[in-house]
Amino acid sequence: MTNSFHGIVAWQKAHEFVLLVYKMTKSFPDFEKFGLCSQFQRAAVSIPANIAEGYKKLSRADKLRFYNIAQGSLEECRYYTLLSRDLEYIDEIQYNALFALAEETSKLLNGYCKGVIGSDFSKVL
Repeated sequence: MTNSFHGIVAWQKAHEFVLLVYKMTKSFPDFEKFGLCSQFQRAAVSIPANIAEGYKKLSRADKLRFYNIAQGSLEECRYYTLLSRDLEYIDEIQYNALFALAEETSKLLNGYCKGVIGSDFSKVL
């Protein structure tokens, strides 16, 4: 177990994803500043923020609720990644980088959730 949310590998990858989203959205058209850019950035920031908040919750159910919110935000970002490519705001290389990092973050977060649940899954439901 880690002493801080910084030590959670899923949080580290989620933070890396946020930085990449901000880097990519810098080049979006100006008219998207309060549209897709804002939505994409807010959803991306929500991922590591909810992992951090969930880390300090005392009960398993509370922890998992925040991690589930993070998972939802991650799925939202997967859509924004696809939309950004289809609108030609990002190229295929950028799309692949975002998609791969989202996929890795998702797998790590799912694994972390399974660790929180442990073998006593019935008590979480």
